[in-house]
Amino acid sequence: MRTALLSLTFLLAGSMAAPAFAHTAAPKKKVTATTKKGKILPMKEYIDQLMAKMTLQEKIGQLNLMVAGDITTGGALDTQVGGDIAQGNMGGVFNIKGLDKIKALQEIAIKNSRLGIPLLVGMDVIHGYETMFPIPLALSCSWDTEAMKKVGEVSAKEASADGINWTFSPMVDIALDARWGRISEGNGEDPYLSGVMGAAMTQGYQGVDMRTEEILRANRIMACLKHFALYGGVESGKEYNTVDMSRVRMMNQYLPPYEAVVKAGVGSVMSSFNLIDYIPATANKWMMTDVLRKQWGFTGFVVTDYASIAEILQHGTAKDIQEASEQALKAGTDMDMCSNAFVKHLAKSIAEGKVSEADVNIACRRILEAKYKLGLFSDPYRYCNTKRSKSEIYTAENRQVARDVAAETFVLLKNEGNILPLKKEGKIALIGPLADTRNNIAGTWSVAQVPSKYTTIKEAMEHALAGKATLLYAQGSNIWRNQELQKNGESGKPINWGNEAEMKAEALKIAKEADVIVCAMGESAEMSGECGSRTNLEMPDVQRELLAELLKTGKPVVLLNFAGRPTVLTWEKAHVPAIMNVWFGGSEMGDALCDVIFGDKSPSGKLTTSMPKTTGQEPLYYNHQNTGRPVADDNEKFAKFASNCLDVSNGPLYPFGYGLSYTYFSYSNFRLSSQEAGISNEEATEWQDGKKITASVTVKNNGSRDADEIVQLYIRDMVASISRPVKELKGFQRIHLAAGESKEVSFDITPDMLKFYNANLKHVIEPGDFQIMIGTNSKDVKTLKLNVK
Repeated sequence: MRTALLSLTFLLAGSMAAPAFAHTAAPKKKVTATTKKGKILPMKEYIDQLMAKMTLQEKIGQLNLMVAGDITTGGALDTQVGGDIAQGNMGGVFNIKGLDKIKALQEIAIKNSRLGIPLLVGMDVIHGYETMFPIPLALSCSWDTEAMKKVGEVSAKEASADGINWTFSPMVDIALDARWGRISEGNGEDPYLSGVMGAAMTQGYQGVDMRTEEILRANRIMACLKHFALYGGVESGKEYNTVDMSRVRMMNQYLPPYEAVVKAGVGSVMSSFNLIDYIPATANKWMMTDVLRKQWGFTGFVVTDYASIAEILQHGTAKDIQEASEQALKAGTDMDMCSNAFVKHLAKSIAEGKVSEADVNIACRRILEAKYKLGLFSDPYRYCNTKRSKSEIYTAENRQVARDVAAETFVLLKNEGNILPLKKEGKIALIGPLADTRNNIAGTWSVAQVPSKYTTIKEAMEHALAGKATLLYAQGSNIWRNQELQKNGESGKPINWGNEAEMKAEALKIAKEADVIVCAMGESAEMSGECGSRTNLEMPDVQRELLAELLKTGKPVVLLNFAGRPTVLTWEKAHVPAIMNVWFGGSEMGDALCDVIFGDKSPSGKLTTSMPKTTGQEPLYYNHQNTGRPVADDNEKFAKFASNCLDVSNGPLYPFGYGLSYTYFSYSNFRLSSQEAGISNEEATEWQDGKKITASVTVKNNGSRDADEIVQLYIRDMVASISRPVKELKGFQRIHLAAGESKEVSFDITPDMLKFYNANLKHVIEPGDFQIMIGTNSKDVKTLKLNVK
């Protein structure tokens, strides 16, 4: 799955130039939904007539979203959630699995509530349903937008076949601090890349731009952009912590990926837990209304994160839950997840004149519009198709997509002596606590997974080596020496706890018999993800000790590093000859890994986060501002009275964009079509006289294997009215080159790539010199100068 991506705006709107943060009007497409009995009214007329029949409490009920809980199909009406649905006090439910259960709840809404308004049915389909794809951070390392669309499409097909019509994905929070567990759920540290990947995933889920009135196909679902906004900026990487930054930084570094997904036509947005300008995001009118709706033109609905209206009280900005609900509604929040705040308090607030029924009407209409676009008014049971549920989930076709995508996400960090790929011969020792664990390979946020169906790394290697080589296996160690620490990172996905001495002895025994040792080590699945913050990013103690003992055997060692975040591999880089970051690769990870480590495919993943030398460097990111006393990343000597540390040199262990292959690429003949350009109008949308500025480079595969390379374009504004980053990613292309093949790769440099938000929050391009850089990663680049007049 390859793609060439030259411009974010091209991907989102089919246009080669559209300024970021500019208001883009939603396309106007009038359609009608159809039923077996014929057509229903166009959306506005249909919802006008429906709302005219609704009581105030029924309108408020549409703003209520709750967990369905554990129900039986025959007893659903007798549950709390069933009763609330029947009373018209529920607009949707979420995180319930089972077509019969979902249909039972939908039947209550249709048959037992007064107006028969169907339910939204949501789920955290974050990186797959039963066919699990790699965690989102790993997916971003593919730099493959077509793959991301396919992931969204397959995930939607499976979820919709099992009753789900809404997913709480994609997450595009910029995360610069690897201590934060939820870095695993996003696309890394770069705003451009995160926006591109999030937009592609959204298009895969929905299939349509939900700013139109077009009805989604029954095998597509509504996406939900999250967490709006700035959630990845929590202090010290601690979950749910304080976020505080200037609006200039927000606009330039954190908000662009959210805007990109809005412009891709996402149907819903989820507010974040954190503060924005010392106001909880869920109650922040500037963010939810002024930026999201007025500036970006978002027309869908905003749902809170879990119970975040109730959490406003903890922040100390409301005296009680009624006041918190008033603040949230007036800010532009439309749906309350699990606080029961709107449904219990808004009618009283209206009676007291603190909010208006018009405010409720706006929110209610947005949710009903989403249901209309999902086709639920045409056919409330269109997502309850038993035939699809039996035939479209975890199919061979879906699994092959997951296997192919996973192979693109593994990042080869080191391959001394070309140990990889391994030959299918002799004796191979597979050692480590993650080698034979079925419930951990999919990673965090895999709520619909069925681990019993999945193949472990050990099982996949046994199959790949059958009749060709002998596989020796030992667990070797626990995850941690401390059992309580191990349990903290399990969260329902346990790994066998064994006797440390016995496991180590067994591992060393088979290591001595083997020709090569493969170590499956690192984090367990739930050591990252929500509430998976860590203060030390090094490999857990007992695993590191075992790895050191295995190296002492003198046998070649390959480390497969499992992780949901950038981890510290400084010791490993110095001692282990071959290292591959394999993240958590999903349900087909075992076979995908075998495809790569045995050479059927060449690794092509590249990092979307900087990997630190030590945890103390966090937050660490490539697109930082310079200081007044900079010290180069490659300067290994401490410089007094300059911006560096006593004990560790600046810069990452492995830079953003880094990743090796089984072949070698060279870059040559880097050139610009012109080294000068002028702006043609005040909006700075195009170059003077229709001029085209193109940056080109020749990339050659110098090795003996066919492989993919990801060519990266970076730009730096050398002098501006505010300090600008040392470089920023502005484009990339994933290309395939046969052994010995050369290819010219070109990027159009558009005025939009040079714009930024100045101190007055104006989106501008300022004349001057710009460095244009192309390379294989953010560090190893070739540079030319472009002068803009």
